[in-house]
Amino acid sequence: MGELKFSDNYNDLSRQHGVDAGFQFDFFCERCNDTWRTEFVPFSSGQASGWLGKAAGMFGGVLGGASDALEGIAQSGWGRAHDEAFKEAIEQAKRHFHRCAKCFQFVCDTCWNKENGLCLNCAPDAEVEIESARARGEADGAGEKAALEGVQRGKQRDVKRSRQLVCPQCGAETKGAKFCPECGQQLAMKGRCPGCSEEVSPNAKFCPECGQKIGS
Repeated sequence: MGELKFSDNYNDLSRQHGVDAGFQFDFFCERCNDTWRTEFVPFSSGQASGWLGKAAGMFGGVLGGASDALEGIAQSGWGRAHDEAFKEAIEQAKRHFHRCAKCFQFVCDTCWNKENGLCLNCAPDAEVEIESARARGEADGAGEKAALEGVQRGKQRDVKRSRQLVCPQCGAETKGAKFCPECGQQLAMKGRCPGCSEEVSPNAKFCPECGQKIGS
């Protein structure tokens, strides 16, 4: 067959035996995997053998000898017929795909840069790259701005107050709430002495550090 093109981007759907015997091939773009399928070409000998085999089964094997003989003829002619069908399929596929001069892949019209004569992997579309880069930059910039906003919000949060993160009553996570979201149990929230700012327990009446009275 000479040079074999499309050697690794096609599927052979051909059937050698049966009433639906024939040749058909799928060729696919090596960039986007979109597929183009050739028209079905019947394999007459294989189909005739299939029909005769069905008839032999219907008539109790009376035609079995003729069916076997026709099957042998079909098998002997399959290889040459398949090669011819594949050769014609490749010629058809050439009209639907382009071979990139840089990476040697076969690509469809959608993945082909007509201006440069290369596939879009080797010669990306400038307008597409501009919009893609702009979108990436916008997302990166928004992320940086959001991070700065988060820093500012974090600075406003009370990080000195201790939080009871698990309810001692039911064991549920509290996420720092003052009351358990599952059972309503009031959670121990340590405070600070108004005099020396030392951390004190929730039920303390006086600061254990400076003796300052806590609360009213």
